[in-house]
Amino acid sequence: MTTATTTESAASLATAQRSLGDPGIRYPLWPPLTGGCPETSTDEVAYPVEVDYAYERVPAGLFDGAGPRPARGGLDPWAPLLPPLAAPGLGEGGTPLVELGPGVFVKDESRNPTWSHKDRLNRCTVSAALACGAPGIVVASSGNHGASAAAFAARAGLRCVVLTTPGLPPAMDAFLHAYGATVLHVPAAARWPLTRRIAEHFGLQPVSNLTRTHTGHAFGPEGYKTVAYEIHAELGVPAAVSVPTGYGELLFGIGKGFAELRRLGVTDRVPRLLACEPAAGGPLAAALRRGVPAAHVEVGSTDAYGIDCPVNSYRGVLAVRASEGRAVPVTDGQLRAAQAELARAGLWAELSAAAGLAGLRACAAEGAEDGAAGAV
Repeated sequence: MTTATTTESAASLATAQRSLGDPGIRYPLWPPLTGGCPETSTDEVAYPVEVDYAYERVPAGLFDGAGPRPARGGLDPWAPLLPPLAAPGLGEGGTPLVELGPGVFVKDESRNPTWSHKDRLNRCTVSAALACGAPGIVVASSGNHGASAAAFAARAGLRCVVLTTPGLPPAMDAFLHAYGATVLHVPAAARWPLTRRIAEHFGLQPVSNLTRTHTGHAFGPEGYKTVAYEIHAELGVPAAVSVPTGYGELLFGIGKGFAELRRLGVTDRVPRLLACEPAAGGPLAAALRRGVPAAHVEVGSTDAYGIDCPVNSYRGVLAVRASEGRAVPVTDGQLRAAQAELARAGLWAELSAAAGLAGLRACAAEGAEDGAAGAV
């Protein structure tokens, strides 16, 4: 294994990987455990791992100052609380909070380099591949994740293989090829097994999921913590944060970011997390209702293809419970209404991306939420 020697990576206080199935179980920081925790996972449930840090060594004043960090700084200002950032950035992060109405703010992640929140994740995952000496990365994606991974791989000089579905829109196909990615169109059910085979045979690092109940890349959700840091820099701690939710990596990362702010004494509370899923499926809601770590559901018809997942990740369960939040099912009708509301405010969003606002509006209609909320 080779390790990164950049200034950014040296600033990282990451120390180990910790099992989310049993937080007492720890593993070395390298290599990233892309298949989850080997000790607690079973054939039925794969438990992810998270990155742990030397929190006692976090520099004083890391979170001092008012207002957002400059976008061109990327994730680097938060390097002590991120895995080693060995790969060069693209100016990811630093996205604006747009006030939609009194007390309601939209975190506009379309301002990232490839127009997606996935850029925060892939700065960390591609950094891990580079630091491990992998010749490239492999990702299973039907859209934004693949484009983001391909962009950061190109920036880092790494190969990128994207496994996608036969129905990939031509514009997205062109997007991927522009970055020099190898694009393979395969049946949806074959993507994860083929990802594993490519990773094992060619040594490419998988930056998407390999397991039945979704663990994903151990380092990826760490990049999403910066959403919480940025919201806090502008708003403090809102009453709730409403998050479009598929496998729950973004949800978990935002929750962990706010939890770290509380742990470090920067804040004294965390916001409630509202996990907004398509009502046509809702595996996280099912898992919470049944009291299980993961649930498999049949997904009905929905146009929110970016978050129409048949199974949840245990990360989502932990994030909702730790914040005393809830899962919020949203219909396609509610999603379209939220999408139209955003458009009237000058913000265009994919239907899946409108889930945060749709869920927030649904809760408000029930009288369940009040106060400021960031709809991501």
